[in-house]
Amino acid sequence: MRGRIPDSFIDELLARVDIVDVIERRVPLKKAGREWTACCPFHNERTPSFYVSPAKQFFHCFGCGAHGSAVKFLMDYERLEFPDAVEELAQSVGLTVPREGGREAAPREDKSDLYALLDGAARWYENALPGSAEARAYCERRGLDADTIARFRLGWAPAGYDGLIKALGGNDRRMQLLTEAGMVATGERGHRYDRFRERLMFPILDRRGRVIAFGGRVLAKAGDGSATADSRAQDARKGDGPKYLNSPETPLFHKGRELFALWQVKQANSQLARIVVVEGYMDVIALHQAGLPIAVATLGTATTPEHTEVLFRAAPDVVFCFDGDRAGRAAAWKALEAALPRLRDGRQAYFLFLPEGEDPDTLVRKEGKEGFEQRMKEATPLSDYFFGELAHDVDTANLGGRARLAERARPLIARLPDGAFRDLMAQELEKRTGASANVPAEPAARRAVQRPVAVQRSLVRSAIALLLAQPGLADQVEPPYRFLRLDKPGVGLLAELVDLCRARPGINPAMLVEHFAERAEYPALQKLMAAMVVGEPEIQRMEFLDALARMEDQAVALRREALTAKHRDGSLSQAEKAELRELLAARRPSAAQG
Repeated sequence: MRGRIPDSFIDELLARVDIVDVIERRVPLKKAGREWTACCPFHNERTPSFYVSPAKQFFHCFGCGAHGSAVKFLMDYERLEFPDAVEELAQSVGLTVPREGGREAAPREDKSDLYALLDGAARWYENALPGSAEARAYCERRGLDADTIARFRLGWAPAGYDGLIKALGGNDRRMQLLTEAGMVATGERGHRYDRFRERLMFPILDRRGRVIAFGGRVLAKAGDGSATADSRAQDARKGDGPKYLNSPETPLFHKGRELFALWQVKQANSQLARIVVVEGYMDVIALHQAGLPIAVATLGTATTPEHTEVLFRAAPDVVFCFDGDRAGRAAAWKALEAALPRLRDGRQAYFLFLPEGEDPDTLVRKEGKEGFEQRMKEATPLSDYFFGELAHDVDTANLGGRARLAERARPLIARLPDGAFRDLMAQELEKRTGASANVPAEPAARRAVQRPVAVQRSLVRSAIALLLAQPGLADQVEPPYRFLRLDKPGVGLLAELVDLCRARPGINPAMLVEHFAERAEYPALQKLMAAMVVGEPEIQRMEFLDALARMEDQAVALRREALTAKHRDGSLSQAEKAELRELLAARRPSAAQG
């Protein structure tokens, strides 16, 4: 769904953005003649088969077949819906996305209302924070300055069961939205009440900085020990549940995909070389305030494959930071398993285990930014952690122990993408055990396919491919289009494309194809767009005009043959006899089949 975004705006957007810039911010590209190339971000490969064409403003992978415009790339790479991809691109070039038909006609109205409602809730909590002596004292105790509180939009959920409901739930529709957004819970007797009460509130933002959920922390009282003292007993007395409470799953919030503070990290770093994953909201905030705005946290769940993909898209190096106890090591191993399939060449994962009784918040207070940075530099590489954990209860001095290590490691190494790191891990296993890694080869269907040469195709398909490569060629064709006399598939589409190009001077290939995004012809046009069109622009122009001329010749030849056959039957009208005489007189050698 285009969400009623005008086609003219899509044209303007695709004219303003450069697909090379859009992709290069996410995938490292190398110059290859007139194009740019890379290993495909959508499948695992060793040999680059992913090409980006600045001239066409189009990408194509000859390995897995992925292709499209800058909008399509964002949809596939960032897993965005069409309107979100358009809005993200528009934001990058300072454009505002218009909508046709007004607010009532916008099909995404419900989600827009949810975003607005959650932003209103965040403001309400923010405004309540200064009025709570308990919350202010806690922030002071944790060393949070005003800038940090504002940057993370920290707030306070006051006591009482219906403060937010009274503030935002003014009618049935708004109450429905509060419930849908996870801000209101329902008791056994159907009574609705605020989900968050007497908690410090942490808004959770999506990749575009919009509030999509909250985390709430019950506060430990002053004098209860260290800043990390367990407050479960206090929570039980209050009856308010766990120390941390997160929003439930909603249409906007899926905790297995989201990371706390990723928005703030991206705002603070135009180029991010490393990102660190910690366990708590306050750990994240403490590191940011200490001058390390590279920290994020999962949201009360183990690290998922979706988390690791988002992390590696943000930075090539990911440091997973956990407590050194048994629970921390179990969480670290789950993170390793989630990361393995994402470790394409150029990506690296590290594991940092903290001393007993410490967390990133306490450590950065004691050791400062430099101390924590040093700990990250000394973090354990994934390969060392991998073999260390698998061998911790195995005696590799004997044959049986080495065999056990090999059996444990093989299926895990097989999860790695094909590439140099996988090869080195397999070699390391062989070195440690003496046994061949015997890791299954990458399926043939997923191996990189070499770039094909231009293939033979029909005149109509050739003309369309040439026009997609160089839309300005349409200026060479004056209506009425004589090639329309040829009754073959695709002729009508060619005429429509010529009309569109003539009506929109300067249209680029990606813009041209996107006009057909919701039509049946779209996949075929994308394939033709990705086809290899050889030759200099002038050669392409001559081939295009020649294809049109040959199409006209074919049309004339087919009409002549039809009239000749009808003449044999003696059923020609006087007008058809005159037409046949003209066609026979005009016959020329070049009318042969092309």
